[in-house]
Amino acid sequence: MPGLDPVILTADLVRCPSVTPQDAGALDILYKVLSDAGFDCAWADRGGIRNLFARWGNAGNSRSFGFNGHTDVVPLGDEAAWTMPPFGAEIKDGIMYGRGTTDMKSGVAAFVAAAVDFVRDTPPDGAVVIAITGDEEGDAIDGTTALLEYMAQNGERMDVCLVGEPTCPEQMGDMIKIGRRGSVTVKFHVIGKQGHSAYPHRANNPLTAMVCLMDRLATHELDTGTDHFDPSTLAVVTLDTGNPASNVIPADCRATVNIRFNDIHSGASLTEWLENQAATIRETHGVEIELGVKISGESFITQPGPLSDLVGKAVQSVTGVTPTLSTTGGTSDARFVKAHCPVVEFGLVGQSMHQVDEHVRVDHIRQLKEIYGRILTDYFA
Repeated sequence: MPGLDPVILTADLVRCPSVTPQDAGALDILYKVLSDAGFDCAWADRGGIRNLFARWGNAGNSRSFGFNGHTDVVPLGDEAAWTMPPFGAEIKDGIMYGRGTTDMKSGVAAFVAAAVDFVRDTPPDGAVVIAITGDEEGDAIDGTTALLEYMAQNGERMDVCLVGEPTCPEQMGDMIKIGRRGSVTVKFHVIGKQGHSAYPHRANNPLTAMVCLMDRLATHELDTGTDHFDPSTLAVVTLDTGNPASNVIPADCRATVNIRFNDIHSGASLTEWLENQAATIRETHGVEIELGVKISGESFITQPGPLSDLVGKAVQSVTGVTPTLSTTGGTSDARFVKAHCPVVEFGLVGQSMHQVDEHVRVDHIRQLKEIYGRILTDYFA
């Protein structure tokens, strides 16, 4: 009996224009595939977001391996710049084009196909869990967190989990993510006193204070890195006044910074540091400064060990490449899963994700399914 083709499944998913937070039928396709294969499927929807939970085997079994991923995709950008239909899943010269081909409908298709074939051909003594959200590329408020809440309420669990995000920077198999940096975004609003630019002594220029504050933050060395993390970074991403006049000192201005931080820091400790920096500028410049803080995720790491060894062995056996263990990149839903169980990430080469003409090599999709299948076989051996 032929196995489930992950390339066909990827194409079916790509043809669903599931720009976050829209589902556009993508999860319905997966629900049918998994339920037809004997998985117990349930919806864990919340806040208008569709989330699919599926399990093969009994919830109380001693071993449970989980996969996590998402079917929502980022917007197209300039659609006119696409040279291939963005939701066409057309294949040319062994490459499939379309939004979500890399991030991460092919990853979802690969682990679903691997799981379906595995439980059919070699039913394991344990459970295989698949948790797929439609809210990863957006606010990520009602996605994987809702799935984990559903699991807690219904006695479901994963002993370990693999997130199928694209992780390889250059070639298939070259990187496994064992953790992620945290992320905090802070919006500053500096309020001074408006006035004529010819009489600056009669005003209190908020831009002067803001520039001093941004320089103070941007030139500060947060740390020099840790054993598994690069140095933390701070980037000034906007600085705006909305002032169209050259002869007016504005009343206020705004700026935003984003910090990607390692395990030396926490969102709370960085917030406290930023508030102290703002207080210094507030005192020296006589301005008001308001802060708005959003912590998107804390840094975390799954220490190298059984799970990363399991995944690394499967990757090496299929690709011939020994993967590097890394914590680089942005945030992912692994930041939520880590509170439930040990988690690592492995997936495709991610060079075209979020770009115009996003694409994936067809042979890489099949290779990824083989890797996921090896992981399941070795885990339940």
